Amino acid sequence: MLTHTSMSQKTAHYLHLEEEFGAHNYHPLPVVLERGDGVFLYDVDGKRYYDFLSGYSAVNQGHCHPRIIHKLIEQAQKLTLTSRAFHSNLLGEYAQFITSYFGFDKVLPMNTGVEAVETAIKLARRWGYVNKGIEENKAKIIVCEQNFHGRTSTVISFSTDPSSYTKFGPFMPGFEVVEYDNLPALEKAMQDKNVAGFLFEPIQGEAGVKVPADGYIQGIRALCNEYNVLMIADEIQTGLARTGKMLACDHENVKPDILILGKALSGGTIPVSAVLANNDIMLNIKPGEHGSTYGGNPLACAVAIESLKVLKEENMTDNAAAMGELFRNMLKQLQSPFITTIRGKGLLNAIVVSHSNPDAAWELCLELKANGLLAKPTHGDKIRFAPPLLITAEQVHECVGIIEKSLTILA
Repeated sequence: MLTHTSMSQKTAHYLHLEEEFGAHNYHPLPVVLERGDGVFLYDVDGKRYYDFLSGYSAVNQGHCHPRIIHKLIEQAQKLTLTSRAFHSNLLGEYAQFITSYFGFDKVLPMNTGVEAVETAIKLARRWGYVNKGIEENKAKIIVCEQNFHGRTSTVISFSTDPSSYTKFGPFMPGFEVVEYDNLPALEKAMQDKNVAGFLFEPIQGEAGVKVPADGYIQGIRALCNEYNVLMIADEIQTGLARTGKMLACDHENVKPDILILGKALSGGTIPVSAVLANNDIMLNIKPGEHGSTYGGNPLACAVAIESLKVLKEENMTDNAAAMGELFRNMLKQLQSPFITTIRGKGLLNAIVVSHSNPDAAWELCLELKANGLLAKPTHGDKIRFAPPLLITAEQVHECVGIIEKSLTILA
């Protein structure tokens, strides 16, 4: 049973309902939220928190951004869904907008992030057979250790996290795992003529914001060119201004062959994802060979266009870069013996907590919550810090103060 010493009767009621009637596939912090505004969240008792998770970077533009919500309501009152059996007045407009925005020929719209990953895998395999001449059913996709691309049966087939794959087999073949940030290992794997693509995260988020060495992404691009392999960048979490560039690949001026987007593509309102590629890849899929009832629906198209406009017009990329640097510098100045590592780019950051108590990161997050900041541990000893991209310098100072105060619980 979920318990917490300072839990209100109202909070306990909602937690009981989830415990009693919901699947137990998450372990959330004991807080029940009912309202969001910009960088803030409010619980059912009216307490305000800084949001330092941003819905796993789905809320880059801030909670309930007025422009995005206005567009959501406006379109919801006109038309929400046609299915792809018919055309809508917004799908073509959205396709033109997003392909121009990122510099690709075509977009294939989907809903969730993992649907977009599955789409990219299918596109790469089809390209491998049609364009590269790989023998039927022999195509391979290279992936990285400690990856996180979602939780479908296909994707967990190449996960290295036991909590993702244990007792969920049998698994789909056709994947080879290499060490992240290891170009020699990648090149060795690419020497197999059956390799169609390399799927990777420019920064590994779920693994604890693992930032690769400078030159890694450029090295991937060079190897993919040399071995005729598709470079598939999963920018669902790292993209859309989160790391201080519109895409994390932009830090090394690299363009992938297939770009996967999701999360903040809707500003945290509805599930919207997208796969972008050029014609030689995208047009290998013909009518009836892939799709989604909700993919490219008018509501999603309207919201995604506005969400992308907000990122540029409100200079969120520059703010993420500046505030991220400020945040990391201030964390370093704390010189806490309990923080062994501070890493990140832009406003995608993490700390590694060092303590004799294996639950120290969880306990620290509970204390952060008590002091008005919401963050969540990943893989035991790591805590991600990823607030909405409109956070101000004054707010960063206040939040680092909350972190400093909360660290005393570990002493």
